[in-house]
Amino acid sequence: MSLLPRGRRCGAAATAARRLLLGTRARVPGSHMCNQYTTSGSLTEEKKELLQSGPDLQDFVSGDLSDKSAWAEYKGNLKRQKGERLRLPPWLKTEIPMGKNYNKLKNTLRSLNLHTVCEEARCPNIGECWGGGEYATATATIMLMGDTCTRGCRFCSVKTAKNPPPLDPEEPYNTAKAIAEWGLDYVVLTSVDRDDMPDGGAEHFAKTVSHLKERNSKILVECLTPDFRGDLQAVEKVVLSGLDVYAHNVETVPALQRKVRDPRANFEQSVRVLKHAKEVQPRVITKTSIMLGLGETDEQVYSTMKLLREADVDCLTLGQYMQPTKRHLKVNSS
Repeated sequence: MSLLPRGRRCGAAATAARRLLLGTRARVPGSHMCNQYTTSGSLTEEKKELLQSGPDLQDFVSGDLSDKSAWAEYKGNLKRQKGERLRLPPWLKTEIPMGKNYNKLKNTLRSLNLHTVCEEARCPNIGECWGGGEYATATATIMLMGDTCTRGCRFCSVKTAKNPPPLDPEEPYNTAKAIAEWGLDYVVLTSVDRDDMPDGGAEHFAKTVSHLKERNSKILVECLTPDFRGDLQAVEKVVLSGLDVYAHNVETVPALQRKVRDPRANFEQSVRVLKHAKEVQPRVITKTSIMLGLGETDEQVYSTMKLLREADVDCLTLGQYMQPTKRHLKVNSS
């Protein structure tokens, strides 16, 4: 499985893509800037204004936090010593998820036999995303094709098996039904890897997008897909399904691919997928993400950014890797 967000990458990634769709420009360090796109008018003017006036990347990287008390007086170790497993500092700990929105989403998912990345990846921010609030939209990243992956990446806690259970043929319809009930403006669809299927599950993705657009033509749909073993015809099937954002994560810098990802995945194959998606449908926004905290250097990150821009990738998100269990790769900030 090579598709999971770590830390706060999930919400930030969706926000970045929404900004591109709304025609805003996000400033990033260096000479590169996200491409500018026009929207088809699928959101109300009020919602466009709210998104445009919200925080951007510069606010995130400035380091000017409103409340430094949470970390200024912290006496624990922030850098792992050899053989040590660091305790989470207080600002990375979250409350036990609860609330009306959280329970509503969970009950809907269970009743329709749907799965989410939020649960399968043991995301610490599940209560924040699902709970929403007075000024926030409750969001969830739907994971299609079951909860069992055919790959075993060393950062991911999703279950693995050589032959997972067969697909639920009703899942595309049920997914569209659930999302329609939630009344979302933007939804992210992702999946486990299904190397046991001829097309890797591309047709399943396409059917889900089609059902969603039939129920709500104004909803913005992002598909965070596997690499389909490099099958470009499968990529085309998803790209031409009517989605708005095509995402596929390269996960880490080229030098760490073999250490971090399943041997069947690699940087070059992932970049070919993203590049082909843009060639097939130039108006679709292409997006990828890399995790930080796996031992990469600044120079490797900058080099990876350049390679992604050369492949015409529109949006890149950076997320802090958080070790899901003791069996997975440790955080390495060296």
